[in-house]
Amino acid sequence: MILTVTMNPSIDMSYPLAHLKIDTVNRIQEVNKTAGGKGLNVSRVIKQLGSQLIATGVLGGYFGAYIEARLDDDQIPHDFAHIDQESRNSIAILHDDGNQTELLEAGPTLTSADAEKFLTHYQKLLQQVDLVTMSGSLPGGLASDFYEQMIQLALAAKVTVLLDTSGASLQAALESNHKPNLIKPNETELAQLLDKTVDVHDIASLKEDLATAIFSNVDWIVVSLGAAGALAKHGERYYQITIPKIKVVSPVGSGDSTLAGLAVALEKHNSDETTLKTAMTSGMLNTMQAQTGFIEPTLFDEYFAKVTVKEI
Repeated sequence: MILTVTMNPSIDMSYPLAHLKIDTVNRIQEVNKTAGGKGLNVSRVIKQLGSQLIATGVLGGYFGAYIEARLDDDQIPHDFAHIDQESRNSIAILHDDGNQTELLEAGPTLTSADAEKFLTHYQKLLQQVDLVTMSGSLPGGLASDFYEQMIQLALAAKVTVLLDTSGASLQAALESNHKPNLIKPNETELAQLLDKTVDVHDIASLKEDLATAIFSNVDWIVVSLGAAGALAKHGERYYQITIPKIKVVSPVGSGDSTLAGLAVALEKHNSDETTLKTAMTSGMLNTMQAQTGFIEPTLFDEYFAKVTVKEI
């Protein structure tokens, strides 16, 4: 069983436009509204990949109730801690031949009582699962080491931790004595962590960067190379993953779908090759869909066979 954590869920609204006009009216012909936040994108893809999960996090108000209703529609089991404040909206405008402009509300500000309530709730859920994913930003009011506290509780319960966050939260987790089992940083996040310019397409240099002390005791590091695939480090082994050329419909949620693939494969104790191919296939299939955090499972085997993994 996999537990997915979304501390700052949202109603995700996707607006496709041929052209985004500034300082005037843009009329939307179609809109897609989903239960969003990175962790809920992960949840949907885990469900579509056929694995069992529980989605958790913090929800409140009418928007929170809407999110839970959409999860019910998708038959995604969930068990959230509830607060008195309203959950948030997030808007993605897809426009002008692949450009993406996002408007993201900050969301609620949690109290110390809200934080303690969630941690108590979370500890109970840890008793039911083997692996937990933690995705996205923390809501206001929580300290930057809140994920680190959650990681410590998970590791004490012998639950594997996959962390996908950025900024101070990621820094705090990596500088602690309780490291996540897997992280999935992008080029910008690596540069912030290392306080230097990082070129993810310079493979030799990237391998050296991933051997830096801040990443010690992190079992898995997976770095996207965009259309070039990914580079991964597992223990002392490095892998270069190559993907086929595909038609990208929407990139929204592809990183979350990749994390879902990693979670499903790692929970099954798959080989390194199968784990990485599952992850990249899930990410690719999401980019081929207009919906956020969505894959077409019937295409999985076809594209899985097109992914190559080479130890370097």
